[in-house]
Amino acid sequence: MDGYDFAPSFSIWTTIEECLNPPVIWEAGRGWFTTPPFSEPETFEFPEGIGPVECVNVEHEEVLLIPRWVKANRVTFKYGLGDEFIEVLSVLHKLGLDRTAKVKVGGTEVSPRDVVAAVLPDPATLGERMHGKTCAGTWVKGTGVDGRPREVYLYHVVDNAWSMAEYGSQAVVWQTAINPVVALELLARGTWSGAGVLGPEAFDAVPFLDLLTEYGSPWGMREGG
Repeated sequence: MDGYDFAPSFSIWTTIEECLNPPVIWEAGRGWFTTPPFSEPETFEFPEGIGPVECVNVEHEEVLLIPRWVKANRVTFKYGLGDEFIEVLSVLHKLGLDRTAKVKVGGTEVSPRDVVAAVLPDPATLGERMHGKTCAGTWVKGTGVDGRPREVYLYHVVDNAWSMAEYGSQAVVWQTAINPVVALELLARGTWSGAGVLGPEAFDAVPFLDLLTEYGSPWGMREGG
């Protein structure tokens, strides 16, 4: 990130919630359970030139939703954060600067987390300072329809230069926003329908993936993880 030593590319409130809350894991026969933040580090080779990045467990809703509709033995969610990013968040936690409860400072009361958010740059203004690509995907290991072991990585990559040129939005924000937009279009068309609390895993994925491609941001799939 040009000009900043530490600048989250999305809300610091969301960053703290997702990264410092105990990550949730689901396992068949055990159900949901939590682990310490940044647990189970592993290096993953990301596609389209991104390369190897160490990823760690963080809290995210996919772990709560996927097992409700997809049969799986284990479900986790991981981010590639980097050692420096993890160190900063860990220090914030040690100092209590991640807390939301207000503390008295002089004659006023402030939330430590609000102070942290106020001194960091607005993620919406960082697009011109960002370079590279962001990748979100699902890595699945199991048994193929032929009965043999199979491993695939279904992913979506967004280049910051492209999203800034086409939409004026930085890659992380654009990749996050495009998913509910696509989902709303599918609901409006009647392609997706239902009642109750239904995650995207409850619906046919092909129309969603096709619409991503229509938006000029195609998905990819790599055999072998």
